[in-house]
Amino acid sequence: MTASTGRARTRTGNAATVTELYDAFGRGDVPAVLARLADDVAWEDWRDNWAQRAGIPTMARRTGPAEVADFFAVIGSWTLHEFTVLDVIGDGRQVVAEVRAEFTLPNGGRWADEELHLWTFDGSGRVVRLRHYLDTAKHIAAGRGEDTTAR
Repeated sequence: MTASTGRARTRTGNAATVTELYDAFGRGDVPAVLARLADDVAWEDWRDNWAQRAGIPTMARRTGPAEVADFFAVIGSWTLHEFTVLDVIGDGRQVVAEVRAEFTLPNGGRWADEELHLWTFDGSGRVVRLRHYLDTAKHIAAGRGEDTTAR
């Protein structure tokens, strides 16, 4: 298992917050992540996302820290093979993280993906929105029990 964040340079502001959030995730400290979210955080708030249509639980639209906790409960049931933050980009209202991840789901489905996570902040440094930009086809197939890493 690998869970790491790249720290090639010192980060400040919202970029530092994103790095801290991934560090907390890597430690399994979900309460520390939830504490940085706005009360009305919009998690996976998409107009039309095919993984949401397919019922992929991690891509479900959630509002508020209590509902986001359900996202982490789902991931907590998966087997983590790799989670590496490759880079954190930007330091304004929006920060992007490039992530490489690989998981096996309880149904035997498996996926490995490189993703972009778009974090949006309010003026007080709290997360008001998060979107995962990922290969929805892999996630849908893994949700059906397919091993998308098989070549």
